[in-house]
This record gives sequence, structure tokens and C-alpha cells, in this order.
Amino acid sequence: MKAIAVIPARYASTRLPGKMLLSQTGKPLIQHVVESIRPARRIERVIVATDDRRIAEAVAGFGGEAMMTSPACRSGTDRVAEVAERLGLADDALVINVQGDEPEMPPSCVDKLVELLEASDAPMATLATPITPQEAELLNLTKVVCDKSGMALYFSRVKIPHDRDGDGQVQYLLQHGIYGYREAFLKVFTSLEST
Repeated sequence: MKAIAVIPARYASTRLPGKMLLSQTGKPLIQHVVESIRPARRIERVIVATDDRRIAEAVAGFGGEAMMTSPACRSGTDRVAEVAERLGLADDALVINVQGDEPEMPPSCVDKLVELLEASDAPMATLATPITPQEAELLNLTKVVCDKSGMALYFSRVKIPHDRDGDGQVQYLLQHGIYGYREAFLKVFTSLEST
């Protein structure tokens, strides 16, 4: 089954414009993201999806692959879907969306997500990992609550779930900035109205 990774990267970030090109380490942030996932064994290509020539030029400058997308995309997922559509992927192809501000995403996470989707009939998936109650307090981390079978119920930047009994027996999960879609579902998902 074909699998590709697409990194949505826009210049006009609402919280930090130009974030993808910040280069405090000597490399732009987008380069760190591409280089961190490029070693993944289960993907055929890594493509940066952007609506800004400056990002596309930076990606080309370090030997990465960028594809221009419409500035009218409502979200990063729409940007990812536009790239997948232009590539003419089969409905069963797997499209892994790695957030552009995840410079330390291990390639093993990309491979794990591909493997999970291949082993199931789920239309989409994400990854989560346990964190401490103190980490769950951090608003910059996205938390997820899952049901007993591991299906995500809801996401939040606030500490969830609530430790109602105060006994410290609650497990907190960090949602990683990575999503996997089957191409057929990605088409449906991006055609829905925003909520």
C-alpha cells in the first residue's frame, strides 16, 4: 500500500508569522521537520505543502520537495488533501500529515502510524503517548481522551480528563502532531463544513 508524508506549512501563521522559516539553529524549522521524518521506512515521499514561495524556495534550497497549494485552504488538512489529489493517489493510499512545527517527530512515529492503518480498517488515525499530570497542565500540549478501545473521543489544550476522585489514577495522553488518512476518507473529510 502506498504511503506518503505531507507537511502543511504556511507562512501566515496566526500566532507566529513566518514560523516555518525561523532558523535559530542555522536551519529553518521546516527543514528540521523534513529531515526528522525523511528516514521513515514506510513512506515513499515527503512533500511540503505550502502557499508561500518563500517556504517552497527554502525547501528546494535544502533538497526537499515542495508543492504549492491554494491560499484559500481552510486548514493544514485541506492543504494535505490538495497535494494528495494532485498526485492522483488511489483511494487506499495512506497520507500521513505531519505538522510543520514538529521538528523532533521521530521517523518511528510515522512508520507506526502507517503500520496501524495498514493493520486496521480505520479511515484515519493519530498517535498519543502517556504524560505526567504536570505535563497535562501545559497549554501548549494537546491532550486526548480515548475510549477503552483506543478511539479518540475529544482533544483539548486544557488538562483532560478531569481527575474527579482526586486519587491520581487518571491517565493523561499527549496527542502527537501527526495524523494518518486513507485517501478516500481524506476526500470526504475535507469536503465537510467546518465546525
